Amino acid sequence: MEKRRFYYGWVIVGLSMVSMAFWFGIRTTFSVFFVALIDHFHWGRAEAAGAQSIAMLVYMIMAPITGTLVDRIGPRKVVLPGIVLTGLGFLLCTQIQTLIQFYLFFGVIVGMGVTCLSIAPFTVILSQWFERKRGTVNGLAGVGIGIGVLILVPLVQYLISSQGWRFAYLIFSLLILVIPLPLNTLFLKYRPQEIGLLPDGDSSNYLREVDHQKIQPNDAFHLSSLQKNQELKEAFKTARFWYAIFFPSFTTFGVYIIVVHHIKYLVDLGMDKIWVASLFAVIGALSAGFRFFWGWFSDRGGREITFTLGGACFSLGILFLLLFQYIPSPLLLYLFALFFGSGWGVTAPMFMSVTGDLYKGKNFGLIYGMVEGAIGLGSALGAWVAGYIYDQTQNYFWAFVLAILLNLISILLVWLAAPRKFRIPHPLPF
Repeated sequence: MEKRRFYYGWVIVGLSMVSMAFWFGIRTTFSVFFVALIDHFHWGRAEAAGAQSIAMLVYMIMAPITGTLVDRIGPRKVVLPGIVLTGLGFLLCTQIQTLIQFYLFFGVIVGMGVTCLSIAPFTVILSQWFERKRGTVNGLAGVGIGIGVLILVPLVQYLISSQGWRFAYLIFSLLILVIPLPLNTLFLKYRPQEIGLLPDGDSSNYLREVDHQKIQPNDAFHLSSLQKNQELKEAFKTARFWYAIFFPSFTTFGVYIIVVHHIKYLVDLGMDKIWVASLFAVIGALSAGFRFFWGWFSDRGGREITFTLGGACFSLGILFLLLFQYIPSPLLLYLFALFFGSGWGVTAPMFMSVTGDLYKGKNFGLIYGMVEGAIGLGSALGAWVAGYIYDQTQNYFWAFVLAILLNLISILLVWLAAPRKFRIPHPLPF
């Protein structure tokens, strides 16, 4: 088979980018709705954040199921019903009157639906289309996460400020049904073999050349080990599996402390709501660019070094946010945006790529679903714990410190997982 001029895998990357923009836009606009609903209903911060925690617990349960279903029945039967369910959940959110309804409509219904639009199924799909460029492609698809923050957070804040939070939920419901639903209906495909292609757009001759010339004996040993570890029961017995499960969970614990609570934190300190939402949009834009950069860099410099550099930026960003309550200088907020945005950008590409390096195979959908399930648990705990700490102390100090400490632990776990021992080397100079 000859190499074609345009590889359809890049369409899948673009589709993944759009879908993940909505997935993460849903997650991050919660922080804007969080402020509006607390002001309207006068709920406590821990109980209001509980809706996000429930959504993340639902995600924890659904992500492994979603990944497995993508492997077994294909993505279209998973992704399309999930988009419809998400739109329905947001439509129901326009009728919220009680905290229980908030938990049910957003936490359960939206939480279930959005899992089918998330990184969990699209990581499995992308792993079918790309091998050597995995880090770059995952980083590029992850740009959608930042784009979702950049566009949807200020849009929702504007809609809430001008028309109210119920109207904002209605518009969000419509957007979900008119953008990702038809795009996935028209363009989503699972494997390149469905349309007569091979991963990376390669010809069969090129693959044979790579097999004989690019994979050295040491690499073959690791590939052999990788195949042996595909059986889930065997993977459970290895420390590496648990490192790969928990390093994303610890990081996202800290991410959701910041993502859910930093807008309310800054508003409490006297900052304008629109300005803070715009700052969050800037963070999203920075994270989008850095997701592509970190993915590209990790294909050349290694996953461990990449995650370490990104994690250092992440922790510095939180430190600058923490210092703002003691030194109310706008410079600290700009530094927070720069460092947190760049550090946040390292998360999704490395979560996807490290797991792909270690466990790509017949059980990859289930294994990556378990990784995303652990991420859901970390996210749920982070959102709720920060609210609880504030309700008890009237301050976010210890919540922010906890986010920094867990991020540093996650860096250590990546080095212990050692994905460098399993990667197929990138054969291209650029």
